[in-house]
Amino acid sequence: MKKLPSIFRQKKTWTTLVVIALVLIALGLITLSSLKKTDAKTTANKPGKTISTDVAKKTAEDFINNFLMQGGSKATIKDVTTEYGLYKMSVDITSDVVESYMTKDGKLFFPQALNVAEVTAAKNGTGAADASGSAAAPSATVTKKSDVPVVELFVMSYCPYGTQIEKGMLPVLAALGNKINFELKFCSYAMHGEKELKENLLQYCIQKEQNAKFEPYLKCFLENSDSASCLASTGVNAAAANQCATKTDTQFKVMANFTNKIGYQGSYPGFDVEKADNTKYSVGGSPTLIINGEDIQSGRDSASLLKTICSAFNNAPKECSTVLSSDAPAPGFGTATAPASAGSAAAGCGQ
Repeated sequence: MKKLPSIFRQKKTWTTLVVIALVLIALGLITLSSLKKTDAKTTANKPGKTISTDVAKKTAEDFINNFLMQGGSKATIKDVTTEYGLYKMSVDITSDVVESYMTKDGKLFFPQALNVAEVTAAKNGTGAADASGSAAAPSATVTKKSDVPVVELFVMSYCPYGTQIEKGMLPVLAALGNKINFELKFCSYAMHGEKELKENLLQYCIQKEQNAKFEPYLKCFLENSDSASCLASTGVNAAAANQCATKTDTQFKVMANFTNKIGYQGSYPGFDVEKADNTKYSVGGSPTLIINGEDIQSGRDSASLLKTICSAFNNAPKECSTVLSSDAPAPGFGTATAPASAGSAAAGCGQ
């Protein structure tokens, strides 16, 4: 995904830096003065009510096309996800796709964000990079520690980026075992149709009632996406799993709401089975990784995920020294790997 060029990456003379600094200071003083005057008269600068992703998408498209585009060109928002407490948008501008952000009340729009760690690494010559020159996806540090970290991973069962992080997560679960409390959960809407709603229900039930079979089933499903063969090959009691899925479907009216177009989020059907947890953590898309109640952005390769989760322990166990692959799984189904940049925490399925 391309980003706008930045003047901060260009080679500069001392005189140029001084001029830039003076300009920024002047602009800052003017902006501060303007904000103070405005704030004295109105509350427009204060955060407002969170708007939906559909409204955010339309607001951003209208703003970009009415005020930022030139020469008759038109931009479209490809998708909207949540990152760092903001709406993150993939803006398609003719042949380029640019990452942009908007506050959740729709008041402030940021054409581009600079990743401090990546810029610093590029400046200092540190950090691994792939063939395209992008910094490799980092592990993240969890600030809320516990003896037994609680790891909740929200996905859509057919989201290629959800399956990507699941493939990276499985070796971590095998290494840490009961040292952590892991649960796979599902986003409160589905972007991949009826098949995703049904697979969500099935996986929810296998994990709930036949937990010992869940990881083998998930590994099989992530490799070939053939639910029926995976049920058979991993020894899941299919009758019990389907009975649970039917009961859960009836309780939460998943398929009925899908058919009757009730509870949709935008153009996507709802999946209310774990809606309370989605609301609790403000889950915006797949994947969303929550560790000890903290929204974490981590690389999706097994080594990064292990390091990230192990940072959540009060005292990390010996299993945290396990050497796991740093190759990022490829998005989607299968066993292929991808360049390091494809394992970043940026890509996801969201409205």
